[in-house]
Amino acid sequence: MYGNKGVGASAVVLGAALLMTGCSSSDDKGSGDAGAGITQQPKGADPFWVNPDGTAARQVVALEKDGKKAEADHIRRIAEQPVAEWISPENPEEQARGFTEGAEAADRTALLVLYNIPHRDCDQYSRGGAADGDAYRDFVDGVAKGIGDRAATVILEPDAVLHLVDGCTPDEFHEERYDLLKGAIAQLKGLKNTKVYLDAGNAGWGEPDQIHEPLKRAGIDQADGFSVNVSNYYSTDDSIAYGKRLSARIGDKHFVIDTSRNGNGPYTDGNPDERWCNPPGRALGETPTTKTADPLVDAYLWVKRPGESDGECKGGPKAGDWWPQYALKLAQG
Repeated sequence: MYGNKGVGASAVVLGAALLMTGCSSSDDKGSGDAGAGITQQPKGADPFWVNPDGTAARQVVALEKDGKKAEADHIRRIAEQPVAEWISPENPEEQARGFTEGAEAADRTALLVLYNIPHRDCDQYSRGGAADGDAYRDFVDGVAKGIGDRAATVILEPDAVLHLVDGCTPDEFHEERYDLLKGAIAQLKGLKNTKVYLDAGNAGWGEPDQIHEPLKRAGIDQADGFSVNVSNYYSTDDSIAYGKRLSARIGDKHFVIDTSRNGNGPYTDGNPDERWCNPPGRALGETPTTKTADPLVDAYLWVKRPGESDGECKGGPKAGDWWPQYALKLAQG
């Protein structure tokens, strides 16, 4: 109920694109897509990889070809920032390898999201996930093999712990989910250059006292920290306040904030149960950076990919599909 999560692109297509664009490992600007001219952000403030062949970059090319320069310039605001790559269940090893190889070639860190926990999203727009625990373990194993020793930051299973707390995940699945999350953290943290942030909800759903023990049961002690506001719209200030209260309950763990669409804060009209789903009047938030307003905040990240639908609500396409009109409105702010 807290927002759609995107899916990863094909690593085969990605690999071909990278060969064509010739990503640089030495130039801080990097080498971008020849059509959209997308380059890397300065590494000192933003070490995460900009995919030069992302959906937004392709939209820029299409708009410029149609002579819609003003619209192309707006979408470029999305295309030029690093956004997370959501690993889909099909060929996870190949995807993880393609994204991390692309990032390594540009001397950057890949930002990945795993969103495939069994019984995902409580039968809502992003319902699904792995068929069972063994399928999920195979999925994580594939991702880990694909990452290898390359640099990656992984956001682990948005809403998975939260939905254990808010009552929408049936009790019979709780123990398995804790075990799967703990195992995923251990496996990913066993890699040489991978950081892991376990998702911990957002500033609007409840209080840290409701989730700090479940996070511990899920293995937060072994993770680098936790993520907040994934696919949501709560302000950065509110997210920092929420994260700091939670951090104090779990050993002063650091955290990251999804700022991709929180520029105007949360939507407060309409059906309260679907205010998170494609709300109108929203805007891009702070651009990704490791230069944040608080030492406990490791980064502002664009985890949710701006321009992708939250689900089939308010006229949107299915969850994860690119929605050009919504992308343009976000970029226009």
